[in-house]
Amino acid sequence: MSLLLGHIVDALGGSLEGGAVADTTISRIAPLEVAGPGDLSFLSNPRYQQQLAASRAACVIVAPAMREVALARGPCIVADNPYVYFARATQLWRQHTSPAVQGSVHASAVVDPSAHVHPTAVVGPLCVVERGARIGAGTVLKSRVTVGEDCHIGERCIVHAGVVIGADGFGFAPEKGQWVKIEQLGAVHIGDDVEIGANTCIDRGALQDTVIEDGVKLDNLIQVGHNVRIGKHSAMAGCVGVAGSATIGAHCTVGGGAIVLGHLELADNVHISAATVVTRSITRPGQYTGMFPIDDNARWEKNAATLKQLHSLRERIKALEQALKAA
Repeated sequence: MSLLLGHIVDALGGSLEGGAVADTTISRIAPLEVAGPGDLSFLSNPRYQQQLAASRAACVIVAPAMREVALARGPCIVADNPYVYFARATQLWRQHTSPAVQGSVHASAVVDPSAHVHPTAVVGPLCVVERGARIGAGTVLKSRVTVGEDCHIGERCIVHAGVVIGADGFGFAPEKGQWVKIEQLGAVHIGDDVEIGANTCIDRGALQDTVIEDGVKLDNLIQVGHNVRIGKHSAMAGCVGVAGSATIGAHCTVGGGAIVLGHLELADNVHISAATVVTRSITRPGQYTGMFPIDDNARWEKNAATLKQLHSLRERIKALEQALKAA
């Protein structure tokens, strides 16, 4: 498989410079450090301009600010956002290397007669689509996806292998040392253009639906509890856990392994660093981090013990300050 460089620029835009020839054959898209004479590469971070200078790529996608550096090396495509251009190039490549997906239900899939699967949707091997579920136009369910009863998936979604949508949320009432199950009577409503990574689980709501709004991107192995709401175009990296009834705004990001406790609210444009535990609602946009730095164990234990004493140390310092002012 190959594409002409001119075809890529015609489809995606950008300025072809540095002696680049439109009929140059591009055989693959590759990282700067391994790209060869038949490859298209990109530079999205100026820190890697040394790799740019040494790259053997046929052409490199760069930002206007890196134009002169790129031209010193050779052919380039100048684009406002090289990383987005690269993403669009991968889509173009996929369109030309893979046949268009036609709507189909694999013979091994189990679809309840009352479920509605749009004719252009794809239901892969060993999937289960339960009673009353709805799968929108152009949505693709990869292998072994389970869509629980009455759950709704919008249009143009991609749901990767092993995803479970609409399992019961973790709801139990304590009684005399035992647990009484709370039936989960809600469902899951997923908007359009959502992508859900492998083995992610999204629980159905207890009374109202769990809601994943348009454009949300979820990585692999994420747990979304019952009655969670995730706003438009938010994204979460692998192994994030969102406890029940949390509300996450639009355009938020949550780093890998982070945890959002239940019943909390995150405003729009909140960004949570990896491995952070969110223990309170966040009402203002910004980057938030809550990690205890790694150290050798003996020193870590001493620092942790000191941390426990910070409140009393603060009170002692306040008392000393007051005594000094009174003296």
